[in-house]
Amino acid sequence: MTDAALDKRSFDRIPGGVATPRGFWAGAATCGLKPSGNPDVALVASDRLASAAGVFTRSAFAAAPVRLDRATLAASGGRARAVVANSGNANAATGPDGDAAARAMQAAAAAAVGCAPEHVLVLSTGVIGQPLDVAKIARGIAAAGEALGAGGGPSAAEAIMTTDTHPKTAARRVRLSGGNVVLGGMAKGAGMIHPDMATLLAVVTSDVAREPAALAADLALAADASFNRISIDGDTSTNDSVIALANSASGVAVATEGDVALWRGALVDLCLDLAHQIVRDGEGVTRFVAIQVSGAASDAEAHRVANAVATSPLVKTAFAGGDPNWGRILAAAGRSGARIEPERTSLAFAPGADDGDGPALALVEGGLPTGYDERAAEAILAGDAFRVLLDLGLGAGAATVWTGDLTAEYVRINADYRT
Repeated sequence: MTDAALDKRSFDRIPGGVATPRGFWAGAATCGLKPSGNPDVALVASDRLASAAGVFTRSAFAAAPVRLDRATLAASGGRARAVVANSGNANAATGPDGDAAARAMQAAAAAAVGCAPEHVLVLSTGVIGQPLDVAKIARGIAAAGEALGAGGGPSAAEAIMTTDTHPKTAARRVRLSGGNVVLGGMAKGAGMIHPDMATLLAVVTSDVAREPAALAADLALAADASFNRISIDGDTSTNDSVIALANSASGVAVATEGDVALWRGALVDLCLDLAHQIVRDGEGVTRFVAIQVSGAASDAEAHRVANAVATSPLVKTAFAGGDPNWGRILAAAGRSGARIEPERTSLAFAPGADDGDGPALALVEGGLPTGYDERAAEAILAGDAFRVLLDLGLGAGAATVWTGDLTAEYVRINADYRT
């Protein structure tokens, strides 16, 4: 399901976050994991056992919380009551002590919520390779538990931030055949962002009735259409996790084929919203760029080309300077490994983040420059959002990847990340 395929009339974009759906609460606390002293513990809880699903990093160095969550979801049959998260420490590359710390977080959250530890999922983000202070995090989780409430979504979203400059939240309302259901979400991420997956944590909640296996399929589809379509710098992390909880508090199920389309459309749009917020808040990012590839031999080939363009330092630094150096884009596409025939290839720039934001300017047709107006191209790239339209002229394959520019600020942030 692509962004263009979504029927945005089928759902409402409403204010809110993870505690907006019925039967969900959130809370946050500060326990001193961050040198800044900012909030660093978040807790999201359902008032009843919920269906649960997760999508996780594919890194061989998966962090202790990721390994624990995979095992917990398998053992519980996809059921959970709560998600606990910390920022400031990734609890990755920490060995057996890290595994014990993740289990301690699980137990502390279970005590705070009043459920079994096997019904708690754990998320961590921050610096890799540092021991997690169990006593400190346990105090923080207890405090977050005391703060649980329907209004706790914004504070929970703030507590999971690392180099983010602001919290990222979203909510949707969709009418199914049996009535309305609500979805909410929060996410963090600003660097080490790339498909499969990015350095991001996200929690999505809903009061819909949905069985665990179906929810897992829904989440996989939504993640592939959103979080796996963004790139800041081509790097992924040890802790990447997206968790979904559906607690049936609305009493409304996804009951028909039409409901499936409506529900998944709203879920994809929610995840796209969060993913786009991550790109716009990317480390040092000043421009939001959609790389739209069409005419490829397949969707997979289109995605491969879009990723190559989105991760090219030469392309991204040209974006930072507002330089319409289209040769770098073709060079990146040409090394992607996808089938390309230069004489069929065309390239254009268009202003704005969405189709219809402004007319496209053709730069290349049939693999050759068009004699375009250089100043017009520069004007498009001077905007804070624009689209790169690359058509390969080979088939019906299409994909979009969202990215940003690469600036000196990105280097500054990551040159002294641990200090």
